[in-house]
Amino acid sequence: MNKEKAICIISGGMDSALAAKIAQIDGYEIVALHFNYGQRTQNKELEAFEKIANDLDAKDRYVIDLDFFKQIGSTALIGDEFDIPTSGLKPGIPITYVPYRNGIFLSIAAALAQKHNSKAIYIGVVEEDSSGYPDCRENFINSIENSINLGLNDNTNLEIKTPLIHLTKAQIVSKALELGVKLEHTWSCYKNSNLACGVCDSCRLRLKGFEEAGVKDPIPYSC
Repeated sequence: MNKEKAICIISGGMDSALAAKIAQIDGYEIVALHFNYGQRTQNKELEAFEKIANDLDAKDRYVIDLDFFKQIGSTALIGDEFDIPTSGLKPGIPITYVPYRNGIFLSIAAALAQKHNSKAIYIGVVEEDSSGYPDCRENFINSIENSINLGLNDNTNLEIKTPLIHLTKAQIVSKALELGVKLEHTWSCYKNSNLACGVCDSCRLRLKGFEEAGVKDPIPYSC
């Protein structure tokens, strides 16, 4: 009997890798979905996505280009308009926030779910220990899930699953190791593609998680 499929949005980072692994453990066949949107480390993230998809034995894979994000701008993750901040995490929404990115990703994933007759989308958003991105909040996810279902076939009842939403980075690291996620295949740095910078917000959160989990991060850093 064929397994039901889950659409798994996989950025290449450890959060999305763990969320997809949990989908597999939940009994789903993985449909791996990745987005290129002009981010600074686009090639490295794509490379990480392919490794994670291989680890999950994902036969269905989609890499979707969203070049229009470059036209919107307003974020340090795309282009040279702003520098990647490296002075440490600060309160509020950071300049690395890509406006409504997860909303756009989830809308596309919902369309893909219709194609594969899937009832589940997995996304590795984290509210408890995140960078302050508003589209990672649980109330946003619940709201967009409701809106998406209003726009789909009446019998779809698509569920957006966020298994990490209330976890800290340390808990994510521990859970990933427990479930056999190959964290050496993931990439989190916003700034560099060869050696992680270790000082951007994403690197700081990642390193903090490994430190609090009591294990060494397997990816290479420049500092």
